Amino acid sequence: MKSLKKKRRIQIIVLAFVALALSASLIGYGFRDGINFYRDPTDVIAAPPPANEVFRLGGLVEEGSLVRGESETITFNVTDGAEVIPVTYTGILPDLFGENQGMIGTGKYVNGTFEASEILAKHDEDYMPKEVLDSLKDSGLYVDPNAAAGES
Repeated sequence: MKSLKKKRRIQIIVLAFVALALSASLIGYGFRDGINFYRDPTDVIAAPPPANEVFRLGGLVEEGSLVRGESETITFNVTDGAEVIPVTYTGILPDLFGENQGMIGTGKYVNGTFEASEILAKHDEDYMPKEVLDSLKDSGLYVDPNAAAGES
């Protein structure tokens, strides 16, 4: 009788491990296209990703670089203070998108140009994505407006 209970326990444990492995693989398969890693221009220049890799590029839109063509294609440069990457985007930009503003774009780096499929802009004057803020602080371009006003 005890050997039957032992067999049953082993079968349940094996079945639980198989179910766990199957669940983990299905979750990984579901996220395969949804996980995009953030990079700033310095990271992209230092280690250019393959042309088929989708990732997020973030930084400030360089002043004087925003060019709107006759079509919906827009070109501009993104900088983190150290490096500059040209960006092309076809579509309608967010209302708050502009020069010297923080942005994050999703797309691919092809032949030295970031081809964006999606552009996100900050939504108010105080907000900036954490990754962009950290990158700008590291490069020395960001000064906390609360520090200048004496606030904490």
